[in-house]
Amino acid sequence: MAQTPPLSPMIDPRTVPSSTSGPIRSPKTAELVAGTLRRMVVDGQLKEGDFLPNEAELMAHFGVSRPTLREAVRVLESERLVEVRRGSRTGARVRVPGPEIVARPAGLLLELSGATIADVTIARSSVEPTVVRLLTEQGDTEVFDELDTMLAEYVPSGYESGRMAETTGDFHLRMVELSGNATLAIIAGMLHEITVRHIAFAMRENRPMSKADYDILMRSYRRLMTLMRSGNAAAAEAHWRKHLDTANSLLFEGMENLKVRDVMR
Repeated sequence: MAQTPPLSPMIDPRTVPSSTSGPIRSPKTAELVAGTLRRMVVDGQLKEGDFLPNEAELMAHFGVSRPTLREAVRVLESERLVEVRRGSRTGARVRVPGPEIVARPAGLLLELSGATIADVTIARSSVEPTVVRLLTEQGDTEVFDELDTMLAEYVPSGYESGRMAETTGDFHLRMVELSGNATLAIIAGMLHEITVRHIAFAMRENRPMSKADYDILMRSYRRLMTLMRSGNAAAAEAHWRKHLDTANSLLFEGMENLKVRDVMR
């Protein structure tokens, strides 16, 4: 059941960093209230599903007016940190965001910047071999078991249903998430939708997946799992780098300069 946790004192304006490139601006009271509540989410005092206290309690605690409090809540709502159901008596509810909060803006920025498919594949190929090394060094059998289950059940379902781009994409993303590196997981999450749509586009327009392609792909995945379970981090990383380079060259041959915006329509 969702709880209403005790509140923290408001952030001291003197502790709020200010830009040194221009005149110092004192933060608005609403920004201070939002900052205090934001910090409580970051510190884990407010958790996913918790309700903020009611307006009267918040106004009394922070010593602010209702318009100021509502402005603070709107700031958090715009950041996707709280969800406000209009007309509800339960108030604002904490929603801890995942990588999806930055995925769409990141995709738009890539489209606006004229990024190409090659740009995206290079970024992905920079992240995943490092993740494979981390996973191998950690040697977590539960992680390996989860990935093996995906390869045995989930990924093949994509071949049967024509959704290989989605199921293999989910496998790649899950590897990054299981590495425990939050920064790499956010980067991978940002690229996930774009990568999946690119692969689906390439499979449709450039290289439809044959049974022979599928068999080769699955052998490479299983080889990866064998290397990771063996603890040979260097070999696992090298194998995955080669796997990605080969897959990219086969899928996107002749399409390297295709713009992200042309695929994301």
